[in-house]
Amino acid sequence: MDTSINVTSIFGTDFVGVVLLLIILLTKGWSLPARKKESRILLVMVIASVINCLGDALVSLCDGREGNLMRAICFVGNTYLYLYNLMVGIAIIYLIVNHIDKTVPPLQIAFFAVLGLVELSLLTLNIFYPVVFRIDDHNVYHRERYFFVFLLAGALLIVYGYTYYFVSKLKNPSLRYFPVWQFLTPILMAIIIQSYVYGVSLLPVGFALAFTGLVICLQNECIYIDKLTGVYNRYELEKVNKSVSFFKQEEIGALMLDLNGFKAINDNYSHEEGDAALVAFADILVDVVRSEGIVIRFAGDEFIIIIRRFKGRSIEEYKSRILEAVAEYNKTSGKPYPLAVAIGGDVFPSSAGESDFVAKIDHLMYKDKEEYYKTHPKERKS
Repeated sequence: MDTSINVTSIFGTDFVGVVLLLIILLTKGWSLPARKKESRILLVMVIASVINCLGDALVSLCDGREGNLMRAICFVGNTYLYLYNLMVGIAIIYLIVNHIDKTVPPLQIAFFAVLGLVELSLLTLNIFYPVVFRIDDHNVYHRERYFFVFLLAGALLIVYGYTYYFVSKLKNPSLRYFPVWQFLTPILMAIIIQSYVYGVSLLPVGFALAFTGLVICLQNECIYIDKLTGVYNRYELEKVNKSVSFFKQEEIGALMLDLNGFKAINDNYSHEEGDAALVAFADILVDVVRSEGIVIRFAGDEFIIIIRRFKGRSIEEYKSRILEAVAEYNKTSGKPYPLAVAIGGDVFPSSAGESDFVAKIDHLMYKDKEEYYKTHPKERKS
């Protein structure tokens, strides 16, 4: 087998990777309105990926060149490349899970931690005894016996990401804006090719292509995102209505929610505090619904929840969960005002148009609001 490194090929692919990543940085493609946490993660990963492409080119240039400096660059550079593949690979899957479910369960965090610990231990051991890679007396890079662990871990993370996405998409078809398979596939292909073809380096450009696809998907999704609360806007409701009509046997659960006394919050505590109340309420709804459905800011302080492919459960279950979550928020928020919510909801066949089910849940929500005002008459004008 040819053990030489094709420097020209590596320089070419790394150059493409750097250009793509710099475009993302310079156009602020990583910046997502109302999603500061995801924006920060993306920014860090894109910067790390630029360093990864440049580092890959540098160690390829130094490979086989004599001298202690060349040796040090090869060893430190290759260690960084392995570390990058580990940390950014985990970060991408973390971002996927968090984006879909708005949280990452402790069991999954433990899985990432164990995987990271195993690979970090191997890289640490590799400093003293070459088990992952070695640099020979002529400063030539060679794979060692536990090199396969990193390939296996990368493939495992990608398969996990695919599986998590497709299972979640069965519950929530609105994940069409976040087609995980499109930006995981370049990484998977790079892993497979690089495993069998020695002397080429495709992982850096594979990650760059993945981030390009990821940023395009997230920015496209942002068209349908309310900038204040981070939930979907009314454009998404139109999309849902069109897509539901294709599923003739599908039932959907729909709820409309409105904050009681919201005007009083604006009047008594400022509009900034009113915005904070809307954000808090949207977060509560997202936390309750997770990947089971979507939350839409309909207008002002009115929100709609759509649960696609609704089967066998009562809509009252969701109402109870929302009211419990609001009550828990009021206990711990420390705000000088409580949140109070009116809810109306029902289950509809797929043949129901948007105007039909919106009118119905709006009517049910106002009935609930009237019941609230019977015990809170002073808030009727709020």
